[in-house]
Amino acid sequence: MASVRFTVTPTKAEDLPGLSDTSPDISSRSGARVRFGSRESVNRSDPLSDASGGAGTETPDHSSVEQGDGNSKISSVYINNSHCLDDDDFYDKNLALFEEEMDTRPKVSSLLSRLANYTNLTQGTWFMIPHVLCHNHDDYEGAIATNGVVPAGGSYFMISRSLGPEFGGAVGLCFYLGTTFAGAMYILGAIEILLMYMAPNAAIFESKSPEGEGAAMLNNMRVYGSICLLLMSLLVFVGVKYVNKLASIFLACVIVSIVSIYVGALVSAFKPPQFPVCMLGNRTINGHEIDDSQCAKTILLPIHEPKTTYLWKQFCQSPELNSSCDQYFTSNNFSEIEGIPGLASGIISENVWSSYLSKGDVVEKSSLSSSHLAPPASTHQPYVFTDIATSFTLLVGIFFPSVTGIMAGSNRSGDLKDAQRSIPIGTILAILTTSIVYLSSVVLFGACIEGVVLRDKFGDSVKGNLVVGTLAWPSPWVIVIGSFFSTCGAGLQSLTGAPRLLQAIAKDNIIPFLRVFGHGKANGEPTWALLLTTLIAELGILIASLDLVAPILTMFFLMCYLFVNLACALQTLLRSPNWRPRFSYYHWTLSFLGMTICLALMFISSWYYAIVAMVIAGMIYKYIEYHGAEKEWGDGIRGLSLSAARFALLRLEEGPPHTKNWRPQLLVLLKLDEDAHVKSPRLLTFASQLKAGKGLTIVGTVVSGNFLQSYGEALAAEQTLKHLMDKERVKGFCQCIVAQKPREGISHMIQSSGLGGMRPNTVVMGWPHAWRQSEDPQSWKTFINTVRVTTAGHLALLVPKNISLFPSNSEPCSEGYIDVWWIVHDGGMLMLLPFLLRQHKVWRKCGMRIFTVAQMEDNSIQMKKDLATFLYHLRIEAEVEVVEMVDISAYTYERTLMMEQRSQMLRQMRLSKSDRDKEKQRVCCSRDRGPSSSSGVQMTWTKEKTSHYRATHSGCSTPEGFRDMLSIRPDHSNVRRMHTAVKLNEVIVNKSHDARLVLLNMPGPPRNSEGDENYMEFLEVLTEGLERVLLVRGGGSEVITIYS
Repeated sequence: MASVRFTVTPTKAEDLPGLSDTSPDISSRSGARVRFGSRESVNRSDPLSDASGGAGTETPDHSSVEQGDGNSKISSVYINNSHCLDDDDFYDKNLALFEEEMDTRPKVSSLLSRLANYTNLTQGTWFMIPHVLCHNHDDYEGAIATNGVVPAGGSYFMISRSLGPEFGGAVGLCFYLGTTFAGAMYILGAIEILLMYMAPNAAIFESKSPEGEGAAMLNNMRVYGSICLLLMSLLVFVGVKYVNKLASIFLACVIVSIVSIYVGALVSAFKPPQFPVCMLGNRTINGHEIDDSQCAKTILLPIHEPKTTYLWKQFCQSPELNSSCDQYFTSNNFSEIEGIPGLASGIISENVWSSYLSKGDVVEKSSLSSSHLAPPASTHQPYVFTDIATSFTLLVGIFFPSVTGIMAGSNRSGDLKDAQRSIPIGTILAILTTSIVYLSSVVLFGACIEGVVLRDKFGDSVKGNLVVGTLAWPSPWVIVIGSFFSTCGAGLQSLTGAPRLLQAIAKDNIIPFLRVFGHGKANGEPTWALLLTTLIAELGILIASLDLVAPILTMFFLMCYLFVNLACALQTLLRSPNWRPRFSYYHWTLSFLGMTICLALMFISSWYYAIVAMVIAGMIYKYIEYHGAEKEWGDGIRGLSLSAARFALLRLEEGPPHTKNWRPQLLVLLKLDEDAHVKSPRLLTFASQLKAGKGLTIVGTVVSGNFLQSYGEALAAEQTLKHLMDKERVKGFCQCIVAQKPREGISHMIQSSGLGGMRPNTVVMGWPHAWRQSEDPQSWKTFINTVRVTTAGHLALLVPKNISLFPSNSEPCSEGYIDVWWIVHDGGMLMLLPFLLRQHKVWRKCGMRIFTVAQMEDNSIQMKKDLATFLYHLRIEAEVEVVEMVDISAYTYERTLMMEQRSQMLRQMRLSKSDRDKEKQRVCCSRDRGPSSSSGVQMTWTKEKTSHYRATHSGCSTPEGFRDMLSIRPDHSNVRRMHTAVKLNEVIVNKSHDARLVLLNMPGPPRNSEGDENYMEFLEVLTEGLERVLLVRGGGSEVITIYS
């Protein structure tokens, strides 16, 4: 017996797909005849001795030993191997179909012990704040407003064109609601001034008890507020020009009232007004409770006898001098202080420090002496109590709406002659003016007015008199009238700007159900938008409480300011070529500071209102995203997406993904018919079930022809693919390549698809149906060529067979199994794919079974234990079964003989057809050369030539040829491969006939292209009798790991 010593040793580890210094040691094969990475000798039987005559004689070229790099390499022809090898020779006879890839895809039995023991596997290791905020906001509003034409919409237009329709619509609608509710708040303020200071007798509802006065006041405000809203809406409906005329009158009244405050503060330094406040100790007494106007315990009558006052009765059990009284009342005396001591009093030294109170606390003056040993004050006593807990953040939230009028000009951008010039200048001057007025007023009030009066919310200590009106010169009516007209003017501005904002949103058609509000009168006035604004404002008036309305307004305005700052910062950082604002006094760092302040103020003021506002904006955002019209405005979010995509792609270029991050990035190859319809649309359905919306999906097709002539056809094919992707809800990209030959186009597509690290790692293509009946072998040859290209590119390959029988997305499997037939290890694809499929609703209820094949020398019981252990470490629940294979049968031999006879017949038939086509072409060419005489005509196809051709080319047309075909002896290697296909198919059909899906290792194509047709026959036999089959080839890298 001669022995041949050989080994399979790659020159480099990376020469083998999927193997590197960090890859699992999947090369060792217990019981196998080949081991790479070492020079292990293998004793073989002597099949070559008969042909060579001895061990040292050169073998025929059917099987040879090549020398290279100092190492021996085996080179074996896949098909037509005439040497009859023994059953134990070369690789395991039961896995002969996979034998050429055993070096890179070892059989499962040799791996399970290592995998189960997880060895050698890859392991990857606050008052000033609103003003500062407004100043900061104005810089960036000016920058955005001067970066192009600003039509109607103002802030909405600027945000939407900078951040996209989703953000613009969400923030724009919230800002619209804020502006509308602000109008309601201004109207409520005007009605409150009217009922409390101008016409108190006009109240419709009155309360007989003090407890019901608040409710009666709110009802009066609701009635009068609704009437005022109706009148203002009618004025706006008549025309904005009348609003502009009234605005000048209102502005004059406001200016006069502001000047009167400054004059009154100066006058108070020389002649403070008489404005007494009654105090008990350091506690403030409610002026409404002093019916006799006596701030004392007793008074002396003309007969020199003391008499108790009305306040005595409030603190004592009876009006007698010897009655039992409150301890604090007994220990302290009454006194009167000036509520407005004047500018020269120095009271600012006390008011400069904060004094926040809790709900129910008595308003006290800390500089007055008192007895602190008394128990807490009772709410039944005539003190001034706080109705809410005060804090800096609360006061900011209540005060903030007073500085939101800076957006009134931008809201009416459509009415401005030159919005780019007017918005920055007008907004800056408005902020500077209001800031100076507000800040100076705060300082003057603190320097002129007593602290207990400033902290008295309802003015109870001064009997409800208007403190600012008392300070103003020459009369309080100046302040009352100025405040009334100021709030009316602000309400009119809100009712004018809000409908135009809504109209701009509706005209952009980003929210379909708002489309009707984009229409108006012939002159463009937003009639329908004004109607909706009036109804929403009426809702705010019915709420009536300013304290409930103000916080939500603050949130909406802060969100608008936040996104204006974000838009400016984003455009500045992205350095978009179109970002060329004329207003250049801005910087992105200050913009981020403004964003931070806005977000902080939202949660500091009221965290629950902030969450409500964000939820509302989020709901609008998602609605626009899914149901709104798609708009492309060149917004900054798209630019940000491009920058983020570039950054991510550059990061992905740093190296291949770790095993834990591996997921199938699909390239789905679809074929179109003559009418540009997809032949197998269910292939894309399967891809969507496999992806479940994750990862990369590229859908591609090849159009035959020349690119210059077929460009329109390629565009039509691309639109067909996009339509199918939308129908199947596949998020991804489509690619159409024009090539002369489909196989070349597919090869180009596989090589060029993707970008950087985002390239497909898995190819999905359909099985060539009816390839046996096809006269043109190009379909299945293209299929095999694609298999070779994916193997060369180290890409995984998925081939669903009988794809038309696969379930659609609307046909979930209520029960059944997904069966995995794990024959050879190819990186774990067979384990990962069922897990991914079961994430989709169609396959979620299917169980998983894993079958593997044991050879005669394998321990089936141990294999099953090792496989169960391995699945436990993979965190995959599945049933496990080990199947044993038997020897070659006579049926296998007969099936192989039939296959080779059929292949030879088809080969000769195709050859005859080819020759006939060539002869027909020669005749056509001779006719094209022009007419010739009858004497010059020569018959190309003569009787003698026909007989000679049939004798030489049609081997089966003569008895000798028929006998030659009957005398064919099947190639031994084909017999072994057919044995693998037949026996595997037999056990698969036996075990998985009721399975919903069968996943199976796909054997590699032959190295010799002459065996391509036999290869297709092997695959047909392997999958015969199975309803749904998914043939799987790994890409040569590990795709699943047991490590976390």
